[in-house]
Amino acid sequence: MSFEIDGKTYETDEEGYLLNLADWNIDAANHLAAEEKIEMADNHWEVINFLREYYNEYQIAPAVRVLTKAIGKQFGEEKGNSKYLYELFPYGPSKQACKIAGLPKPTGCI
Repeated sequence: MSFEIDGKTYETDEEGYLLNLADWNIDAANHLAAEEKIEMADNHWEVINFLREYYNEYQIAPAVRVLTKAIGKQFGEEKGNSKYLYELFPYGPSKQACKIAGLPKPTGCI
């Protein structure tokens, strides 16, 4: 599977996750977000950028519990909770946000 933006082809797996992490860019992220029916705002980008930094450091996409704790530690209690993250990414904060961030599907996600 794949999609194209401005003549560049982005290969994805059957669930829509980018196969090549190096292909990720803002255009790809906006395309993936639109497919997930998410209109990106600053709060979304905050989580996406956090996930990309987390992945660069630990080489793993965090499951939702780990993500929630890590977001809370960095951005405060009001953002480090499931309710906030599910408002941003209703079909699973870790799963949807990792897809938009160009990261692999988190382990433990169905």
